[in-house]
Amino acid sequence: MNVHEATAEVFLTAFKALPENEKNIFLASLVEDKKLLEDIMDIAAIESRRSEPSRSFEDIIREDSAV
Repeated sequence: MNVHEATAEVFLTAFKALPENEKNIFLASLVEDKKLLEDIMDIAAIESRRSEPSRSFEDIIREDSAV
């Protein structure tokens, strides 16, 4: 585990230790920040599609042009 992963693990452990209402307050404050919310949504989209096969940029362009 590198330094960045260890730091993230410390934050995650601290978050999990919070009482439920404090977790909700923390999460609400994250999504109030538009830039952070955008980053969270990007990460969620990436994670949800991680198991999909990769496609070349050219294939995507061809697909979009056909529509």
